[in-house]
Amino acid sequence: MAAQSVAVLQPKKETELAKKEDDFFQRFQRMYDSIARRAFEIFDGNGRFFGNDRRDWFQAESELLHPVHIDVSESDEGLNVQAEVPGFTAKDLEVSVEPRCLTIIGKRETKEERKTKKTLYKERCSDEILRVVDLPAEINTEKVKATLENGVLAVEMPKAAPAKKIAVETKVA
Repeated sequence: MAAQSVAVLQPKKETELAKKEDDFFQRFQRMYDSIARRAFEIFDGNGRFFGNDRRDWFQAESELLHPVHIDVSESDEGLNVQAEVPGFTAKDLEVSVEPRCLTIIGKRETKEERKTKKTLYKERCSDEILRVVDLPAEINTEKVKATLENGVLAVEMPKAAPAKKIAVETKVA
């Protein structure tokens, strides 16, 4: 499988940033609502016994969100992130960078059809991933590169130039 380039979102204007933040928070709210609905279904299915709210929530979360395993490495030049996203294509993934934060969002739908005699069997599955990584150093968001190959998302992020220190001279009047 050839490497695919993944678009990296970098808001440039305040209006674009506000729109991206609104979109992110709306997506996050929809995800939260889905988990809450599923957690209530689990609670309801277990006879509405109180005291298992965390267990129900974590079960709902594990059913709806799939973990993204990552490796973060740092060098003098920059940071590299390797994220396991098997089954996702570059079109399914959204990578967003900020100077100290990396966000990986993915959504895919799979369809399966089988015909046996007169019966038609269809199955659909929707997988979503969300991973927010706080970065140990500030990065240059303009030069971030992301590629997807064999189910592994590689994100290369060069570090931002360190702030220059200026010596302050004191003068005696």
